[in-house]
Amino acid sequence: MKLKFSKYQGAGNDFIMVDNRNALYALSQKQIHQLCDRRFGIGADGFILLGPSDDSDFEMIYYNADGQLGSMCGNGGRCTVAFARDLNIIKDVCNFMASDGIHKATCLEDKLVSLKMTDVESLNFENEAWVLDTGSPHLVCFKDDITQIDVTKEGASLRNAPAYVVEGINVNFVSVKDGELSLRTYERGVEDETLACGTGATASAIAAYEAGLTVSDCVVVHVLGGQLEVKFNKSHSEYQDIYLKGPAEFVFEGEVDV
Repeated sequence: MKLKFSKYQGAGNDFIMVDNRNALYALSQKQIHQLCDRRFGIGADGFILLGPSDDSDFEMIYYNADGQLGSMCGNGGRCTVAFARDLNIIKDVCNFMASDGIHKATCLEDKLVSLKMTDVESLNFENEAWVLDTGSPHLVCFKDDITQIDVTKEGASLRNAPAYVVEGINVNFVSVKDGELSLRTYERGVEDETLACGTGATASAIAAYEAGLTVSDCVVVHVLGGQLEVKFNKSHSEYQDIYLKGPAEFVFEGEVDV
């Protein structure tokens, strides 16, 4: 079977995008894992099917690079919006269904996409790290310097700690300078460091604000693949109106046998 695909990236977080509105494709975990392999496949952090939705403009079905069905992916969501725009499904504003519900998004100038994230109702501080869910579960660890951290080794250790090993958790190492964040993320499902993580940037910005390390409700987050921006509103103990903004760009398209 020939699979027609497009490749998109958001701040270095890259995804294989497939238009599946006609329900032509039903791939196995093994097939998706092979497609995401950077040596024997196309190469990507995740695989995304764009499908029809009765309640919104389209549905995003996200798979981790290991081929397993994933939870919400912020950069993947923004790239799916750019993909939908390029397919002429939407214009500038849309609503789409994801694993954690319906999201609103807007295509901006300069290949930027702003995505409304799910509300965050609770944060926990455990073992000198913040734990919260921004559509995907995250552990946020603040450090003075993240440049020398072995993210793959330390991230895997925390991701596979007894408290998190069953469901898995994404691990973020964050430093703060002049109100801006620098972030490196170990992603479950990829089981390695990625160049960016949208839900991780969102989690890190909220945790920094909650910890008193930042005072602004609009936070710039520097990742290895570029820059993201997170805006939010805190109402009592809940974080609402959370928006993740950053680049979402087409890379190439092609066909592959599966």
